[in-house]
Amino acid sequence: KAQYRDILLGAGLLWATLALVLWPEQSMEAMRDGLRLCGNVILPSLFPFFVLSSLVVELGMSRYLGKLLEPVMAPLFRVNGNCAAALALGFIGGYPVGARTAIQIYENGQCTRTEAERMLAFCNNSGPAFILGVVGAGVFGSGTAGLLLYLAHLLASLTVGALFRFYKPREGPQTVRSRGPQFQTVSFPRAFTSSVTGALQSTLNICAFILFFTVFLRILASAGILEALGRLLSVLLAPLGMDQTWAERLLTGLVEVSSGVSSLTDGALSGRLSMAAFMLGWAGVSVHCQVLAFLGDSGLSASTYVAGKLLHGTISAVLVRLLFQAV
Repeated sequence: KAQYRDILLGAGLLWATLALVLWPEQSMEAMRDGLRLCGNVILPSLFPFFVLSSLVVELGMSRYLGKLLEPVMAPLFRVNGNCAAALALGFIGGYPVGARTAIQIYENGQCTRTEAERMLAFCNNSGPAFILGVVGAGVFGSGTAGLLLYLAHLLASLTVGALFRFYKPREGPQTVRSRGPQFQTVSFPRAFTSSVTGALQSTLNICAFILFFTVFLRILASAGILEALGRLLSVLLAPLGMDQTWAERLLTGLVEVSSGVSSLTDGALSGRLSMAAFMLGWAGVSVHCQVLAFLGDSGLSASTYVAGKLLHGTISAVLVRLLFQAV
């Protein structure tokens, strides 16, 4: 198995090298597009929330929130109140703020491993700025469409959280320490400096994955591989009425969510909304790699995270279809 793995990896690296030689202009243009995305969207939107989430955890404010929200978090999601910070920041901060906050809460000893894995399944969500602004107003040209997608996104996330309360059911939520919330676990200067530098490092890591997958998708398209995979997928999904164009859009969204939703510019509105909802819930391989980078040596399982995102995308698509028919 190791030999086969090395052969496949070597062939893949050789093909990547040849692709960069054969399509240098396309690769450079994709890199410029990725840099514009990082500079205009990713850095301005994520960096402040990364600093905020680090300060919330480092200064012990998550424990204070835990005391207040324990009656809600425990019965609904089977996690202690400390995890409320990851849920709240995940809803407003966008990928991958919620996942990063959940991992930090676990590493600071404010929740158990099982609770952190439950949170990873549903706290890593798209932010309102991306769904309402980029997707709703930009792609669909409608604030109503963006609101519909965001509502379905939130409801699906909460549904996944309620379902994952049955993950390892024998392990209940950890009780928030009875001696009261700790408002400050470290000095503010130390927490502030570490939060700012850590947030910048985390944001640069995210930008690195976005740049890589932007170039990767552009090369696949230039080489005709994306078209061939789309043709194959359209044959497999023919019973669902999916043609090659929609299959290529789906493949793009499975890899990188922003590129996927940006391709949904024509076609039936209900189908575009449903596919956009699935892409936003699934989040894309690029976002998953960002979360895996944060997992590092934490010991947390990535399987619950991936299963939760797949379930999130499926439920979001169903909810959007139902809401669209209702209105």
